[in-house]
Amino acid sequence: MLEEVERWLADRSWSVADRPLDQLLAAKRAAGTTVSVVLPALDEEATVGDIVEVIRRELVDGLPHPLVDELVVVDSGSTDRTAEVAAKAGATVVHRDDILPRIPAVPGKGEVLWRSLLATTGDVVCFVDADLRDFSAAFVTGIVGPLLTEPDVHFVKAMYDRPLGDAPGQGGRVTELVARPLLNLHWPRLAGFVQPLGGEYAVRRGLLERLPFPVGYGVELGLLVDALHTVGLDALAQVDVGVRLHRHQDGQALGRMAAAIYRTAQLRLSRGHLVRPALTQFERGPHGFEPRTHPVDTEERPPMADVEEYAVRRVA
Repeated sequence: MLEEVERWLADRSWSVADRPLDQLLAAKRAAGTTVSVVLPALDEEATVGDIVEVIRRELVDGLPHPLVDELVVVDSGSTDRTAEVAAKAGATVVHRDDILPRIPAVPGKGEVLWRSLLATTGDVVCFVDADLRDFSAAFVTGIVGPLLTEPDVHFVKAMYDRPLGDAPGQGGRVTELVARPLLNLHWPRLAGFVQPLGGEYAVRRGLLERLPFPVGYGVELGLLVDALHTVGLDALAQVDVGVRLHRHQDGQALGRMAAAIYRTAQLRLSRGHLVRPALTQFERGPHGFEPRTHPVDTEERPPMADVEEYAVRRVA
């Protein structure tokens, strides 16, 4: 297994510099491939506008023909000016609840990503988190690149340094404490992914529409594991795009995230043995430590190809 991972790392790990923008534009035009970029957003007015502006300036408006054909922000219920800022910067803004209204929406990042398939049309769908700071267009060109130049690649994750304050490489706490041990122990062929939980990845629509989507924070691990079983390791890749700066969660939020990720793994390991889907955490109150119990995301959306509205659109 180690030899397979080492071979995969040599064959399927690249740098953003390996594919210059002019090469990507030529490949995209020759194949007639269309690209959609999706930003799931919840109360991200401080950063979403800058991300949209960079993508529009460098990958849409300033080129002989655009690398990005659709730039969509899916607002999952923001109470700030996220939607207004994103639209002003040049994105198409769609509210989560307006997509597939027949099925009531539930909270969660995976829910937004799943619904975004009905709000976009690109052959390649590129997801980018909306809380990134000092955003570079390399986050898009890097992960879209292999899908434009390598016909046998179907799923590309970004890899990067994730500093935590002044500490380099310490930002991926849930990755190192939960996701990486799970993958190494249960899906060792995925052990070569540097950022398995990263929110920046691009996937061919034909694969995405065949995968179930965990509705919450387990979505990244779930999609990666299911993609491995659907198209195989050699159809997966990763690209180094530099440094990722973003807003970090507090310890308790990370605990809830970790529980959702563990639950997603558990469901894939054994559907027949399910533990109590809740996580109890503790906060100090006026009378000592007080328990706070939170539900763990367990719901998953079916493959989009099984949804009637999506099938009707494809026929049309």
